[in-house]
Amino acid sequence: MPVPIPRQRAIPAVESGQAQVAPTVGGPSREEAAHHEEAVRNEEAVRNEATTPENDGTLNSTPADGVHHGVSTTGVSTSTPSTGATSTSGASTLGASATAGTVHTTLTLLMIEDDPTAAPIVHDLHDSDGKPIRVRTARNLTEAERLLTDDVHCILLDLALPAPGKASEADDELAVLRHVLRLAPRHAVLALTASGDAERGAEAVRVGAQDYLFKDELDGRLLSRAIRYAVERKRSDTAERRLAEGKLRAQENARLERGLLPTPLLEGSPLRFAARYRPGRSRALLGGDFYDTVRTPDGTVHAMIGDVCGHGPDEAALGVELRIAWRALTLAGLCGDELLNTLQQVLEHERDDDEIFATLCTVDIAPDGRRAGLCLAGHPAPLIARPGRPAQLLPNDNNGPALGLLPGARWPRMQVELGAEWSLMLYTDGLIEGRIGEGRERLGQDGMVEMIRRQLSEGLGGEALLRAAVNEVRELNGGELTDDVAVLLLDRVP
Repeated sequence: MPVPIPRQRAIPAVESGQAQVAPTVGGPSREEAAHHEEAVRNEEAVRNEATTPENDGTLNSTPADGVHHGVSTTGVSTSTPSTGATSTSGASTLGASATAGTVHTTLTLLMIEDDPTAAPIVHDLHDSDGKPIRVRTARNLTEAERLLTDDVHCILLDLALPAPGKASEADDELAVLRHVLRLAPRHAVLALTASGDAERGAEAVRVGAQDYLFKDELDGRLLSRAIRYAVERKRSDTAERRLAEGKLRAQENARLERGLLPTPLLEGSPLRFAARYRPGRSRALLGGDFYDTVRTPDGTVHAMIGDVCGHGPDEAALGVELRIAWRALTLAGLCGDELLNTLQQVLEHERDDDEIFATLCTVDIAPDGRRAGLCLAGHPAPLIARPGRPAQLLPNDNNGPALGLLPGARWPRMQVELGAEWSLMLYTDGLIEGRIGEGRERLGQDGMVEMIRRQLSEGLGGEALLRAAVNEVRELNGGELTDDVAVLLLDRVP
């Protein structure tokens, strides 16, 4: 265990004999001398504190005020006014100082020049805060690749350097620049060219450099300003590119999701179709709810609406798979219990978690439009509205379990009479589970039925009816609905 070195009092110059004692005649008064001695003692105490084992003179140590003083930079000697001591850091770190709570990052320049001594001004550069800019020099691209680390902010490249040996690049005046841009795509680049060769410099900027400079006109202030400009321009270009890439990805995702939404196949059917869809995910077009409508060659119109538990992207993908499977199975001639049993097998194979399930409602309307078969798999019963009669829910006595809950489950098909003129609305639970005001009460199926009755009495129908219903549910909820909402409407008018 090291033995601690006792702290010693530094001897003032007067006591050590290194300075003459001022004569008392004409000298300071006793009060002034006392103040002077106290100031000397305070200064010596500060010196002793700076050289204790706990504080060995390192410039970036933290004093009692919690603020770092001094700057530690790689290969740069710095000093502190109180001790005059110097500190040189040979570690590869970003020089930074935190003065008055702000952090300063020292800029680093990599100069690629076969004769670095030709531009001695490069080694006397300062940033906007007056801090020295660190400079690394490379005589060729091989050295540059070795020195090009993440803490380099800008590259000063001599365009006259020979390019890497490729015959195809022999006649390319900017081959060396293109190579550096491939080597350092995230770094700012300043092109250095001969005076009067502005055309080559401008071409370098068009290729990808942030700016160009003339060798013979180079000075410290110009180069320092050009470095700062190039670094900020590169940051701006990078941020703009990332923003554009984000927008492009968002547009591609939107096109993909729109392409996954169903297009009803009702050619030749007298029924009118309308649908409304609102995903619960923010800025998404597709949720866990899904629906579809097709007409088979025998004239039967099949409609379906379903809901995968949850409303994230995985649930949305599973909903799309179930919808496509339903359409394929329906067009293949499956219906009722056989169709739902096959869909359950699809769900069980495609889900990532055994706890995932899906509710489903299917309706197959006879070619004459007067009757339909209804299957419910844990899903709310559809609503039917007919002239002269209040809107009501279809029977749900034989509602089977949701898909994915019970292996070997059965889903009975109920026969319902529709009549000559009717409107049939299929919906997901997002429409009925919204809250009413700030309390815990929810709209529920009874509330929805009353709302639809009122809106029908106001003469609404088709798209207008669905739009009004979804908007009113959202207003009752006091804001956006957290669950997905899908509503499908089929009308038959003789």
